[in-house]
Amino acid sequence: MQKHRIVVGLSGGVDSAVTAHLLQQQGHEVVALFMKNWEDDDDSEYCSSRQDFLDAASVADVLGIEIEHVNFATEYKDRVFAEFLREYQAGRTPNPDVLCNAEIKFKAFLDHAMRLGAEKIATGHYARVRFNETTDLHELLKGLDETKDQSYFLHRLNQAQLSRTLFPVGELRKSEVRRIAAEIGLPNAKKKDSTGICFIGERPFRDFLNRYIAREPGPIIDDRGRQLGRHMGLSFYTLGQRQGLGIGGVKEKNAPRGGGDHAPWFVARKDLQRNALIVVQGHEHPWLLSHQLAAQDASWIAGHAPARGDYSAKTRYRQQDARCTLSNTEQKSFALAFPEAQWAVTPGQSAVLYDGEVCLGGGVIEASDGG
Repeated sequence: MQKHRIVVGLSGGVDSAVTAHLLQQQGHEVVALFMKNWEDDDDSEYCSSRQDFLDAASVADVLGIEIEHVNFATEYKDRVFAEFLREYQAGRTPNPDVLCNAEIKFKAFLDHAMRLGAEKIATGHYARVRFNETTDLHELLKGLDETKDQSYFLHRLNQAQLSRTLFPVGELRKSEVRRIAAEIGLPNAKKKDSTGICFIGERPFRDFLNRYIAREPGPIIDDRGRQLGRHMGLSFYTLGQRQGLGIGGVKEKNAPRGGGDHAPWFVARKDLQRNALIVVQGHEHPWLLSHQLAAQDASWIAGHAPARGDYSAKTRYRQQDARCTLSNTEQKSFALAFPEAQWAVTPGQSAVLYDGEVCLGGGVIEASDGG
């Protein structure tokens, strides 16, 4: 095996720590780089970057590798956070982790690593890269641990990025990663996995958005036009949301569409013109189910759209692949049709296409036929 100088994005978590160890074991020259992407409230209880860096430095010390602390906060604010706010203000629900991977971890970080003389970079993502000699293309594959697979978040990577990237833990199950970490005495072997959006951490999401987006209260209306309450601003809600609506059940017998007296309410639509939040009763309400979607801002790993035909797709991260048919592929847009209805297809989220274990790319959901 050819030996390389590899810069590992060391986050302070166990996955990237084991990534660095595995590459060392393979005989590569490993250098660690810690990315600081957020600093607006670095001293708050919710921002863990200081502790994460200490954990990363401890790992580097145990492994005997150099670590550099790099601040990408300006790039993050310009390329990721500004777009995040624009999308929320437009009534959509963006996925900043997708943009962060494309713009920071595999662009700003990759560029920096190349300046350090790296031949490759590596991260602790649960995904795999394979070179297909028949097509002469690099393919992005799902991680072997299906419960941890992160290819969904990586679907905007291109050939140049994939050709320089390694995902060692993508070949392992999470339990095996933790076992290795404990076996070699890594200080973060039992560290809890981080959850939520990187710059928000564990804080209440509405409290965070309040600091950047003005509240514009308006009516909460059901599918029959009845006003049930008031919302705090359309930006603070997402399709399919059940908690935090502040409305009780409508105590009415024979409620339509299987709602029943106490069936829960779900956000089904946002009417931007009326500044109205539309809610429906019952998880299987027709307005929550979609058989088709249109996506924009498409990005394909091969550099071009796949042929029209039958594939599978995810319309949100934590869901099973759903059978679908790809059509209307243009340079930056496509359409998907699903034989089985998809629940709460949400504008702003990513529709990611798969051919078996191969992630083909995807785009941002623009609209669906729900209702």
